[in-house]
Amino acid sequence: MTFLKKYGLSILLVLLLLVVWEIGARLYGKPFILPSPLQIVDRLWELRSVLFVGHLPSTSLIMLIGLLLSLVFGVGLSIWMHKSDIVRKAFFPLLIASQTIPIIALAPIFVLWFGYSLWSKIVVTVLITFFPITVNTFDGLRSADIHLKETLQAMGATKRQIFYKVELPSALPHFYSGLKVAVTLSVIGAAIGEWLGADKGLGYFSRRMMTQFDGAGVFAPIVLLSLTGIMLFLLVAWLEKITMKWRNIK
Repeated sequence: MTFLKKYGLSILLVLLLLVVWEIGARLYGKPFILPSPLQIVDRLWELRSVLFVGHLPSTSLIMLIGLLLSLVFGVGLSIWMHKSDIVRKAFFPLLIASQTIPIIALAPIFVLWFGYSLWSKIVVTVLITFFPITVNTFDGLRSADIHLKETLQAMGATKRQIFYKVELPSALPHFYSGLKVAVTLSVIGAAIGEWLGADKGLGYFSRRMMTQFDGAGVFAPIVLLSLTGIMLFLLVAWLEKITMKWRNIK
């Protein structure tokens, strides 16, 4: 009952959109351009062995490695910028500048540098997921209550104790917000990298189906990518809930 109360309207809206899409696609009558949802589901089932065994693991590996690298370097850089004004002034403008260049323009350069190996796709994924993790964590560290920090300093607390007792808990909600954005963007990064240069993966398979004018085949891996992103988002939300019980997240 709680689930329906919370997500009932969203589910109803999605079902309504699917019905409209189904009717519109049937009336249009050109499945190689606009397949219906049922046709996409049928094609996804037909291609299940190819997609789930041959391509989904490759895309998932790119996403996970890219997210892991973004977490390590993003959190590390945010803490470093928080501790040093010189580092903040040096790196923060570069972070902003990195997001002004279209990823689609940089991806071919990474293919040129790294070839069609896994790393060209990982670099694209890192570039697109690094920013939200770093900026949100940095903002969280800076949002710590200054009065509480001054009180602890007056009581003789060290900088390390203040960091772990005040600044880190203050940064956690912001960190999880950035991570939620990053996990969904990792799907986009992996797909873009595979679309421009790969021999396997969901993005590559979608591009291959496009050359064969298989509309349902183009949408099938896209649906799988979307479901993967949703699952990763829900996983992060679950981790947030169990690690931040003190925040009383509902």
